[in-house]
Amino acid sequence: MNTSSRANFVSEWYGYRVYPKVLEDEKAFRHQQHGLCPFLSRITRSERPCIKSPASQGVCTISSESNGQRQDWLVCPNRVLGSELVENAAKNLFGMEPRQKVLLLPASSLASEQARRQAAQALEIGDRVLVFFHEKLGGEISIPATERSPEIAFDMTLVEIVYRGGHHGVGRFGILEVQTMDFHGTYRNAVKNMKDALRLHGKQFYKAIRQYPQWLGDKIEGPNKANVFKRTFYQIAFKFQLGAARQCAGCTLAIPTAVWDSWQPHLGKPDMTALGHGIYALARPGEHFTAGVKNKAPARIYVFEPEVDSNSAPNPLKVSKVILTSADALAHYALRVAPEAAVGSEGLVGLVPQRIFARLRQWWPDLAF
Repeated sequence: MNTSSRANFVSEWYGYRVYPKVLEDEKAFRHQQHGLCPFLSRITRSERPCIKSPASQGVCTISSESNGQRQDWLVCPNRVLGSELVENAAKNLFGMEPRQKVLLLPASSLASEQARRQAAQALEIGDRVLVFFHEKLGGEISIPATERSPEIAFDMTLVEIVYRGGHHGVGRFGILEVQTMDFHGTYRNAVKNMKDALRLHGKQFYKAIRQYPQWLGDKIEGPNKANVFKRTFYQIAFKFQLGAARQCAGCTLAIPTAVWDSWQPHLGKPDMTALGHGIYALARPGEHFTAGVKNKAPARIYVFEPEVDSNSAPNPLKVSKVILTSADALAHYALRVAPEAAVGSEGLVGLVPQRIFARLRQWWPDLAF
C-alpha cells in the first residue's frame, strides 16, 4: 500500500484500521458488515450501531500529512469511549492514585437495578464510583444561557457517587472534552466505496482495499485547522475556567496529537515546562503547577493518538503528554503571544505593505512603492 501520497484517507472504519495497514479479522468484518460501533458497544456492553450520518458512517479517523507527517486525525468523539484514556483522565480529575480502583458507568445504566447494586457494592469495599453523561448515554449536561453568557454543553460530564449519612449521594463533577477535526470535501464517496467493496467482495474486501487504497481517499480534502481552532477556542477556555469552580473536580481536554500540532501557530508555539513522566505545565507568567494527584491545575490537556502498530483491535489510544494548564494560560498564549508573534516588533506585519504593492503592480505596472 502506498503511504507516501499526500492524499487523505479514511484510516479507521467502524473502529478497525484500514490505512496505512489493513486489519483483517472476523470481529472487524462483523462490525463493518453490520455497521456496529465497537466503542459504544464496549461501554454499554451491548451491540450498538454507529450513530453518524450515512455520509460519514463508520469513519473514526482520517490519515493526513497536513502537518508534514502522516498522522491520524480524530473525526468522531465516540472513538475514546471505553478507553484507558477516559479512566486515566477520570482518576486524574478526581485526585485518585493510579492503582485506585474505580467503577466507571454510563449514567443511563443506573436505570438498571443491577448497575445500582454494582455501584453500591463497589463503594462498600472502598472503590470509587463515577458515572458519566454523554450525548447518547444519558444526554449532555449543559449550563443554560443568560443575558451575559451563552449556553455551554459538555461532551462528557463525570460525576462521583458517594456514600454519606447512610445514603448514596452525588459528589463533585468533572468535565471531559474530546477535540475532533473537520475536513474539507466529503467522506461520502469513500464511505460508498468501502460499503460497495464490502458488499461485492465479502471477506476479500481487505485484499481489495490493499490493492486500491485510493478508494479510501475519494474526494476527502485537508483538515480545516483554522476554523476548528476559532470555533472551539472560546468554548475550551470557558470550560477550563469552570474547572476552577469549587463544585468541579476540573476540566480535561482530550486532543489528538495531529490536532494539538495544528494548534501550535494559534498559541504562539509555547515552550512548556517538563515536570517528568510525560507531564508538562503550560502556564502564564507568574502561574505555577506541580505534578502529582494533588496538583492544583484546574485544567488538563491529554494529547493522544491511536497506536497504529499495535496488534490489538481496535487500536488502543496512547497518551503522549499530559499538560497542566488553565483558562488564563490558554488566553495568554492565544490572545497575546501568538498575535505578538504575528504583528509585534519582530512580527510579520511589515510584509503586508509589500504584498499589497506586489498585488497592485499586477494591474498597474508603473505604480511606485
